[in-house]
Amino acid sequence: MQGLHLTADLYQCRCEARWLTDAQRLGDWCLQAVAAAGLEPLSQLFHSLPAPGGVTATVLLAQSHVSLHTWPGQRAVALDVYVCNCAGDDSARARALMTALVDRFEPEWTEQRSLDRGDGE
Repeated sequence: MQGLHLTADLYQCRCEARWLTDAQRLGDWCLQAVAAAGLEPLSQLFHSLPAPGGVTATVLLAQSHVSLHTWPGQRAVALDVYVCNCAGDDSARARALMTALVDRFEPEWTEQRSLDRGDGE
């Protein structure tokens, strides 16, 4: 088992408010971003939460997964991108996708982490 797990917590996002509340719009864009990064979506679930709103979203990838959760009242987002690197090294694609996700929300600041998973054998 070997993979790359990226996380980002985004604060004071300056994007249009609907990016934090419209599950369908965000989901459609997420699928485009996944494809643009060269990753393969297998399934997805995009769900709008009841008041005060927010979105929880997951894209199951052939390479693993992407998930995001929005808090519109706080203008915050939590992102998670994991690639298992089973059939090849998808680390650059994962990083490209994370960059696109972060840029979409236009945060004032972020806390990002990167974790190499597994022993590489």
